[in-house]
Amino acid sequence: MNYLPLESLKNAWIFKHKSLPIAENDLAKIKPMSIERANIVWDTFISRQVDHPDFFKKGDWPSDNNNWLEQGKWEGIWDSNDQALPQLIESHLDWDQNTVVYYCSSRDNVIETSWLTFQRCWKNFLFMDDGPILLGKKRQQAVQFTSNGYFKVGQKPNNI
Repeated sequence: MNYLPLESLKNAWIFKHKSLPIAENDLAKIKPMSIERANIVWDTFISRQVDHPDFFKKGDWPSDNNNWLEQGKWEGIWDSNDQALPQLIESHLDWDQNTVVYYCSSRDNVIETSWLTFQRCWKNFLFMDDGPILLGKKRQQAVQFTSNGYFKVGQKPNNI
């Protein structure tokens, strides 16, 4: 089994928050991975050395500043009534709406959804803002969100 019921997440409330309602059809597309599947995605695309973004070290591509191109601030937009992602993210991730994306919070916590669903529900996802990395399946572009209200856009190395 590759996925878990959304309700099984310890922080499932972020997708049920009254101030940020999510349509049922979008909720159905937010798929937390089983621990086994999450571990495979994390080990393959993020790090074989550490299990959380707080611990990236030399040899982990996210820790290499050469992989990050620009940074911006997400927090002000998150607090506003504007529903769109920050423009820098939108322009960096020029993905098709049906692109499969992985929101990687830790080795055991990876959520799969579509790019369109993430765009509509990004504020809910960002309740988990302690360094998660957003990746697209078979895409090199990446975004990392930090709890200080900033994000950075960049590229995974070609060998990952």
